[in-house]
Amino acid sequence: MAIKLIAVDLDGTLLSSGNTILPETQRMLRVASENGIKVVLATGRPFSGVLPIAFNGAVVQTIAGKVLMSQELNYQDFNNMLSFQRLSHVNVHFETIQYFLTCDHDLSIQMQINAALTNNIMKVRERKDISQDFTFNKVGFTSWEGNDQVEKLWNNLPSWAFDTYDIVRNFDSIIELNALGASKGNALMDLASRLKIDQKDVMIFGDQGNDISMFSNPNFMKIAMGNAISTIKDKADYVTDDNDHNGIAKALKKFVL
Repeated sequence: MAIKLIAVDLDGTLLSSGNTILPETQRMLRVASENGIKVVLATGRPFSGVLPIAFNGAVVQTIAGKVLMSQELNYQDFNNMLSFQRLSHVNVHFETIQYFLTCDHDLSIQMQINAALTNNIMKVRERKDISQDFTFNKVGFTSWEGNDQVEKLWNNLPSWAFDTYDIVRNFDSIIELNALGASKGNALMDLASRLKIDQKDVMIFGDQGNDISMFSNPNFMKIAMGNAISTIKDKADYVTDDNDHNGIAKALKKFVL
């Protein structure tokens, strides 16, 4: 196996439950890089919290921050999101490359954590103050009343929404939405093409719903974390140890290094 590109999800995959990268995992990824293998992060976080593939694939950026690809949503989509919000007691926030924005005043803990973990400004604005040229890359729905309200929204989203947008359930506490076709899987295929790397030479690591698009590609070498949801494990070529026990490092030792 000649792996040339390794794509790693962040939360629940590269990061331990303590939000740190375990030393052995860090060492093995460094060894992979030193052996000429390109290592990229594929995450739902914005660039301020990570590196190249951000916003669930809606944005692909270099380490220096140069935008290689960006898929945006517009003011009509903004209004659609506010309509979805009324289906349940949830917050909605809009993520751009520069900041988070919400029209809500009572913010869920999860929304505040998302902004804090990614070093982002959270702008609170009135709906009337949002200009019609407003664009954004990603939307997050969370709730101050618990995961039952997130579940209610998930079950009540209209069928046309899934035909119009890429929508994923990330953990039980978050629903994430992007432009149709903006997914980690599509972004990774585009990146591999730009780098002239065959898809069969790409290895991926993931654990949650927003990783499913990568795990749906039959050509990638797919490694599920031991803590992954069952859908990810079912699509994986191999299930490694969990994120608290160097699952990435163990898979790299077994298949790559």
